[in-house]
Amino acid sequence: MPPKSRTYQPQKVRAALAAQTGALRAAVAGLGDEQLDLPTRLGDWRVRELLAHLAVQLDFLPVHLDDPLEGRPVLDLLGWVSAVATVAPALDAQTRERAAAGFGGDAASVAAAFGRAADALTGLLERSEAADPVRRLEGRLGSMLLSDLLVTRLVETVVHADDLADALGLAAFPHDRQAVAAVTRLLADAFADRVPGGAVELRIPPYAVVQAVPGPKHTRGTPPNVVEADPLTWIRLATGRADWATAVADAGVSASGERSDLGEYLPILG
Repeated sequence: MPPKSRTYQPQKVRAALAAQTGALRAAVAGLGDEQLDLPTRLGDWRVRELLAHLAVQLDFLPVHLDDPLEGRPVLDLLGWVSAVATVAPALDAQTRERAAAGFGGDAASVAAAFGRAADALTGLLERSEAADPVRRLEGRLGSMLLSDLLVTRLVETVVHADDLADALGLAAFPHDRQAVAAVTRLLADAFADRVPGGAVELRIPPYAVVQAVPGPKHTRGTPPNVVEADPLTWIRLATGRADWATAVADAGVSASGERSDLGEYLPILG
């Protein structure tokens, strides 16, 4: 089972988000015109649309920080993971609108547009409001603590930085380590919440271990069903970027025990 109430240290989250955003900004600044129209693994989105979507995610908080609250239902991080796929059509439309507005030009203009969104977020992270433990913002899915919304921005920046690396043919993106750690833990907890049980021990060293999947619960000794993956492989599986059978065949995942096939439960975040 996941921890009852895993906490994310706000100061570390803000630092990780600033670092991950900075790494993305540097990557975008180095793109050439021809790279902007490369395909991505996200349907018909090109790199242009991917960057426009990231810009939407980066400046959501600065744009809406002072919006009045309307009393929408409270939403926690696990609820966000479960619900975010339901707004995919709206996000796609918003992405295409943003792409047409500021991401249709040459590489320099795209980098400038992306830089403005990055600056808006990093500027917010330096403000006292970002450290307010009770401040809430409301979005399509509900009312979230600002501190939790910052964790969701880590998910967006880590997952989509990996999408960008894939589109560009890079072996890896220079992720911030703490950003990857937080995203790994959240998606592991979300898996255990979605598929409750104690039959399988899911290990994503060095960041997370959870019990999940219905069946006989392991109590001591070596667990009979163990799944282990590296953090980025787990993030790709949990978000539908990687196929379970392929990951096992390629040794990205080790799975032992008769209940260790997790393919039917993935992805958990679309």
